[in-house]
Amino acid sequence: MTAAADRTTRTPASWRRVDRAVGGLALDIGLYAASAAFAAVTAATSTLPPHRAWGTVAAFGYLFAAVAVAGQLAARRRDAASSLAGLPGRWAVTGLAWAATTVLPLVQQGAQRAAGGTDRAQEEVVVVEHAGARLAETGTPYLGHDAIAALPADERLLGYTPYQPGMALFGLPRAVADGWWTDARLWFAVATVLALALAVRALRPTGRTDRASRTDRAAAVLRGVQAATVLPICALTLATGGDDLPVLALCLLALALAAVDRPGRAGLAVGLAGALKLFAWPVALVLIAWAATRRSTGRLAVGALGVPALALLPALLVDRDALVENVLRFPLGHGLVTSPAQSPFPGQLISTALPAGRVVAAALLVAAGVGIAVRLLRRPPRTAAATALICGYGLLAAILLMPSTRFGYLLYPVALLVWAPALARPEPDDLRPPDRSFSPDCRRGAARRAYT
Repeated sequence: MTAAADRTTRTPASWRRVDRAVGGLALDIGLYAASAAFAAVTAATSTLPPHRAWGTVAAFGYLFAAVAVAGQLAARRRDAASSLAGLPGRWAVTGLAWAATTVLPLVQQGAQRAAGGTDRAQEEVVVVEHAGARLAETGTPYLGHDAIAALPADERLLGYTPYQPGMALFGLPRAVADGWWTDARLWFAVATVLALALAVRALRPTGRTDRASRTDRAAAVLRGVQAATVLPICALTLATGGDDLPVLALCLLALALAAVDRPGRAGLAVGLAGALKLFAWPVALVLIAWAATRRSTGRLAVGALGVPALALLPALLVDRDALVENVLRFPLGHGLVTSPAQSPFPGQLISTALPAGRVVAAALLVAAGVGIAVRLLRRPPRTAAATALICGYGLLAAILLMPSTRFGYLLYPVALLVWAPALARPEPDDLRPPDRSFSPDCRRGAARRAYT
C-alpha cells in the first residue's frame, strides 16, 4: 500500500485505543449504559408522545444490553479466547439490542396507532403514508399549491411532502390496508436491514489477508453497524419516524460497494437513496469525485444521477408545479407554511438573531459548499474511507449551518464518520500473490516497492 493511500485510510490512534479496549467491550458497555440513561431521560422529559413511548421501552432494552456486555467482560476475564466475548457474541448483543430498542417499540407504537392511538407516530410517517395514497390515486405523491391552500390552516403542514418521489413507495402498504404491518416505519426498517446486510456482506473480510487484519476489519464493520442501528439517535428516529434510516443505509451500502471497487453498483445504491431524499445527493457527488480517480465516473454516475431522474419523471409529467412546490419552495422557506425543523444550531440561531440573518446563514452554507467543491476538484478522494470522511464532515457542516434543521439529522454525519474505518481495505494490487516466475531477488524488490 502506498504512503498516500495509507494516510487516507488511517484512523486516529486515540479512537483506535478506545474502540479496541478490552476487545471492543469497553466501548460497547459505555454505549449501552449511556444510551439507557438517554432513553430514561427521554421517557421522563420529552414533550413528544412517540418519543416518551420509545424511551419507556428502549431504556430497558439498553439496560439489558449493558448487562449482557458485563457478562461478556466476565467471560473474557475467565477465558480471553471465549467466543462469548468475541465478535460473534458482540454481534448477537447488537442484534438483540436493536430488536429491543427499535423493533419492539416500533411494532408496539404501530399496533397502538392501528387501534386508534393518533399520537403514536411523528408527522413524517403520516406525510409519507398520505403521499403513498396520492401516488396510487393520481400518479404523483404531491399536492399542488392551490390544493394545499384549500386545506384547513392546521393541516397545511401535513399537505406538503418535502421528499423525493421514491419515498412515497413506503406509504403504499397503508393505502391498501390499515394495520400495524402497513405502518410506513415497518417498511423503513425492512429497507434499512436489507441495505445494511448487503453492506456487511460486501465488506466481509477475505481469506487473502492475515487473521489480525480480518479481525480488525470485522470489528470496524460491527462498530459501523452499531452507529447506524442501536445508537439512540438512529433507534429513536426509526421507531418514531424513520424516513432517514433507509437513506442512510443505502449511502453506507454505496460506500461499502465503493470500498470493494464496484462503482456501478455503488451508483445504483446511492441513486436509490437520492430517489428518496435530498440528503443523499451530496454523497452521490463525492462518490462521483472518487470514481473519477478510477476512470469509472460514467459507470457510477449512470445510477447515481439516473435513478433519481427516473423517479422524478412521472411526478414532473403529472404535475410539475406540485413537484416544485413541495421539493423546492417548501424546503427553501417559500411555502404556505414554514418547516418545523428549528433545532438551535448555528445556522438557525444566526438566521433568527441577526439582521438579514437568513441571508448570512445561507452565505455561510454556500461558502462551506464551495470549499468542499474546491477540495474535491483539487484533491478528489482516492479511497472509500476518505470519501466517507468527506461526506461525514461535509454533511455535519451543512446541518450546522442550515437555517432550518433538526437534531436528528446528525445521524448522517455520525454514522458516516464511524463507518469510515470499516472501509479501509487493502488495494487490489496488494492482495495479489507474488508471481513465482520471479527470482527471489525480484520478489523482494517488488515487495519493497509495494509498501513504500
